[in-house]
Amino acid sequence: MLSKLIATVKKETRLLLRDKVGLSILFIMPMVLIFVMTLIQDAAFRTINEKGIPIVFVNNDRDSLGIMIEQGLRNNDLCSFNDSINGKPATIESAHKAVAEGKFLVGIVIPKGATNAIRKNVTQLVEETMGSASTATNYALTDSVEITIMIDPVAKKSFLVSVTSSLHEFISEVKTKIMFQAFSDQIADLIPDKTSAPKAAYQKSQIIKYKEEYASTSQMKTIPNAVQHNVPAWAIFAMFFIAIPLSGSIMKEKTEGSVFRLHTMPTPYLLLVNGKIVVYAIVCQIQFLLMLTVGLVFLPMIGLPKLELGDSYAGISLLTSATAFAATGYGVMVGTLAKTEHQGAIMGALSIILLSALGGIWVPSYVMPEVMREISAFSPLNWSLNGFYKLFLRGGGLVDILPESLKLFAFFIATMAIASIANRLKRAT
Repeated sequence: MLSKLIATVKKETRLLLRDKVGLSILFIMPMVLIFVMTLIQDAAFRTINEKGIPIVFVNNDRDSLGIMIEQGLRNNDLCSFNDSINGKPATIESAHKAVAEGKFLVGIVIPKGATNAIRKNVTQLVEETMGSASTATNYALTDSVEITIMIDPVAKKSFLVSVTSSLHEFISEVKTKIMFQAFSDQIADLIPDKTSAPKAAYQKSQIIKYKEEYASTSQMKTIPNAVQHNVPAWAIFAMFFIAIPLSGSIMKEKTEGSVFRLHTMPTPYLLLVNGKIVVYAIVCQIQFLLMLTVGLVFLPMIGLPKLELGDSYAGISLLTSATAFAATGYGVMVGTLAKTEHQGAIMGALSIILLSALGGIWVPSYVMPEVMREISAFSPLNWSLNGFYKLFLRGGGLVDILPESLKLFAFFIATMAIASIANRLKRAT
């Protein structure tokens, strides 16, 4: 058995090396694709539909500020409002975990006593207003309110700038309303003719501050950018595109008649294609290493951020292997099911493009309609992409990407089983 496997591996390696142009395209095409797509996305931001951004809200204030912000978010088309997670009221810890796991894009936390802190500051502002101009100029805030905005690292930076800017503007409007309503009420009590008004300097006081943080389990906070998204995404696309030359190799054996000679050998069909799987899986892993090299070395040379690999090289190795086997298994299935070489090429190309579109390679899955997001969960490219997001952006490790890796290996086994059954049926007819 081992000698037959080695023989098939040698045969496939020689066949692959003969087509030097095709082999070069397999490696050069995805590298160029990463350069182009990363430069485009880093240089320009294409506006996307922001309606329905999933937001989790934690209101620890339970007073005017928290209630007004909550009401505004509920009635705002910008977001899909949630204040509970799995049927339980959201807390800071559960919200951070949910955002880190990708269940929400943004988490907003209103701290306890926020409204009281604002009222204290307003009282001091009124007192300073009624005092001398010099004391008003030297006014310094004693209490401030820090609203925490948690951000999913998977969300693109340019997209989040738009979202968080809208949130800042909305919350500032609420803050201003509370501040100057309190000013108006207190000044009305002190000065019936209401001739005094808050000084301009006070209107610029930053009573509410904002702290943005990326929800991640890693101690090293990776800032999302076009490189972190595009390198794994297009590397996965290139690995699955191996299905086209792999299916072409199988179809070529059929047209040349060598497959009939192979069938006369007392060897199972799966053993015959194992040589192809080994060779092309190695090609996929070499592709991925080249993609990492682009992100680590070449993209920084043209002024783009350097790719951050996270903390788990074991996780990267396992997920890359799982993706490589899933891609080669899919290629074997397409080559077995197709009846002609052209049919195999068209079926492979179109299906990979479709699976990549559904998997979030072309368009992030979180901006898709709900139905499409549910369908996206069945794409093997989506499993792999989510796994690399966990490793590169969310600080995950080997244990975190086990579900995605197991799905990819299961997909490989399923495609090989389909290929074996299809081959058996073809031989019987």
